[in-house]
Amino acid sequence: MSTGDDQRTLERHGQAVEQFTDRVHAVRQDQWDAPTPCARWTVRDLVHHLVSEQLWVEPLVRDRATVEEVGDRFDGDLLGPDPVVSWDTAAAASRAALGAPGALTGTVHLSYGDTPARAYCAQMTTDLVVHTWDLARAIGADERLPDALVAAAAREVAPYAADLARSGLFAAPVEPPPGADAQTELLCLLGRTP
Repeated sequence: MSTGDDQRTLERHGQAVEQFTDRVHAVRQDQWDAPTPCARWTVRDLVHHLVSEQLWVEPLVRDRATVEEVGDRFDGDLLGPDPVVSWDTAAAASRAALGAPGALTGTVHLSYGDTPARAYCAQMTTDLVVHTWDLARAIGADERLPDALVAAAAREVAPYAADLARSGLFAAPVEPPPGADAQTELLCLLGRTP
């Protein structure tokens, strides 16, 4: 892939981080224990999941560490007393690691095998996009996602969406309503009911 492709990948990740950040900053104190569209996850659990994902970027991308080398570094409560600050800190670290020169040209060692760093970044972006909607739905914030991010997430996830449902990480796909827009189709593909 070209440098331009890498730049677009980084820009999409940055936009997805901004979208999720906007929703995290909109969470009221009385909403952290509210349910989300993700079965068994509260708002706090959902944000914790994304904080954890962003924290993994530094060792995996910058240091090219294996999952085994990282070990239990990110086990336990990563949000502490201020989930918003924890998210902002993790997101900034992730953006810095992915934006470093050559970061997307290498390989990351994930639990399911070695993966090109740019593919890992695209997967992270897709997860952010979908969970931005989850968080927005949970707290009553704006659920509309940028069209370009929806399109990129759909391109990314379409080849392996069936595997996600079988893995148990996502609910089974839902039939979209007639005339559904691209965002609704993406969410339905990933087991959401918009």
